[in-house]
Amino acid sequence: MRADAPARDHPWEDLPPELAGVLRPALPGLAEAIIAAIAEQIPEYKRPIEGAFGRGLRVGVVDALERFVRLIEEPHLRVEESPVYRALGRGEMRAGRSLDSLQAAYRLGARLAWRHLADAATAAELPPETLPTLAEAIFAYIDELAAQSVEGYAEAQSLAAGERSRRRARLLELLLDEAVADRESVETAAARAGWTVPRTLAAVALERGADADALARRLGPDVLTGRTADGPCALVPDPAGPGRADQLEAALRGRAAAIGPLVEPLQAAASLRPARRLLAVVRPDAARALRVDDHLATLALDAAREPLAALAARRLAPLRARTAASRQRLAETLLAWLELQGSAPAVARRLHVHPQTVRYRLARLREALGDQLDDPQARFELQLALRAEALARPS
Repeated sequence: MRADAPARDHPWEDLPPELAGVLRPALPGLAEAIIAAIAEQIPEYKRPIEGAFGRGLRVGVVDALERFVRLIEEPHLRVEESPVYRALGRGEMRAGRSLDSLQAAYRLGARLAWRHLADAATAAELPPETLPTLAEAIFAYIDELAAQSVEGYAEAQSLAAGERSRRRARLLELLLDEAVADRESVETAAARAGWTVPRTLAAVALERGADADALARRLGPDVLTGRTADGPCALVPDPAGPGRADQLEAALRGRAAAIGPLVEPLQAAASLRPARRLLAVVRPDAARALRVDDHLATLALDAAREPLAALAARRLAPLRARTAASRQRLAETLLAWLELQGSAPAVARRLHVHPQTVRYRLARLREALGDQLDDPQARFELQLALRAEALARPS
């Protein structure tokens, strides 16, 4: 092949098949040289060539050399997928190493193969133009084997990530199951999932369809995420730690979410439950996540819907004769007036109406409710009833 010719995907096809017979006798010595060099020159592999490591290395080297010579002998063949090289990649992943060492071993093997096989070809007095093609074939072949190891490494990564994900999902389920969660079982499951049990945590409830994993990616690997029957959620360790509150707010910005109260890990369900309820009863604010601690009164009203409905029926009975629209306007005005301690101008500003309109409505309310407006207990009950009705009203 000319020096300026474009590289081929399978350069060994350009080598004369009879070259295989010339190279094969050199393979045993070459295999021993490669094995010894790898053990001596690659720091991560500096160990006696014995045991499972030695057997695997020897099988890989001998098999690779024999396959290469066979490709020259039978040009129609292709580099086949081999479990040997994929297993080498998986082994590096399981050993906790990157692929750098294995790639270095491949490069070292390629250099030694070129040196030994070029010597064998020269000794056989093959045409000099054969040598550049032989060099290209050796390095292209090694690249193919290395690619199989990369695939094996990626497979092992995927399997490890999948198992880790399953273990973390089981841990989340355990933490949220108040019937079975105990410290020993949680600590055991956490160790298997590679998760450190924190002193405290807070649950985050997300709207259905939200990507809880995206939240974990922004907050870090210590956040547990998953889905319950009510929707996606996350458990955030030590949310009151330095800078953690700001980090959590930033991660939740633009998402409909509610943050539960700070609890011990075994009380995770007690944090998620009110967060999930708050997300259901209060319109989420895209600029800032809802916090249960800021809406305890709202949740208390929501939990007492039935008695509050009975209270409203009694205290607001005089308004029932009004049309629905008129009754809602009067109810909104009365609630604002009670909360703002009777200031008509302040009520007007809140409702975006003229103060005279507020005074007109207050006159109608006094006609309907009479002495209730002057009785502290009645005013308190009216405010409770009106706030509960406002909470129940569709946003």
